[in-house]
Amino acid sequence: MVRRLFMIRFLLAALWCSMVVAEAQPRVESQFRIARLKYSGGGDWYNDPSEEENLLKFVRQNTSIDCDPRYEFVDLSSDKLFSYPFLYITGHGNINLSDYEVQRLRAYLMQGGFLYADDDYGMDKAFRREMKKVFPDQELTELPFSYGLYNCKYHFPNGVPKTHKHDGKPPQGFGLFTKGRLAVYYTYESNPSDAWADPEIHGDPEPVRQEALRFGTNIVVWSLTH
Repeated sequence: MVRRLFMIRFLLAALWCSMVVAEAQPRVESQFRIARLKYSGGGDWYNDPSEEENLLKFVRQNTSIDCDPRYEFVDLSSDKLFSYPFLYITGHGNINLSDYEVQRLRAYLMQGGFLYADDDYGMDKAFRREMKKVFPDQELTELPFSYGLYNCKYHFPNGVPKTHKHDGKPPQGFGLFTKGRLAVYYTYESNPSDAWADPEIHGDPEPVRQEALRFGTNIVVWSLTH
């Protein structure tokens, strides 16, 4: 009996040690990561943190991209900003970028960074206003259905999928470019990122979730290959 208790304690201790070692392992900095962009102004930039985790898991399972599937956020003043190749911004309300944040975001995008914005219903006016500060000489331009992003991994012949109803308008995808490269991609009246969240959050049918995850994969693939 004593020997059995000793073995049980030994196995539990070994299991605990292995968990500690696993948690202590440093991340591989070359892994692809997404950072949620934190902003002021009152919009809920932080909503549905499972979105990025689920998308990155899907990308890792269905492509050769080595992903780090965890939720991270960054603000534009952070020293970590330029370590992320992909920023993601969403929310339902206002966005307010300071002059310094505008400069930082412009520098990030001009140096090869990518921003994906998804209107979670209610941020369209604010997002367009703030992007005009970042690129005052450009307007957000709707991308044609033939644009390569819609076919680079999975085929979306009609462009952006209609994930959520919102105002019932057709879904649209807009872009801002730097030196011919798509630096900002914005989806409106679509909201595919909501369907990346855990299934119980929004109750989307599984086919809708899979469609949205495939679409998100296209955005990731395009951002890394172009």
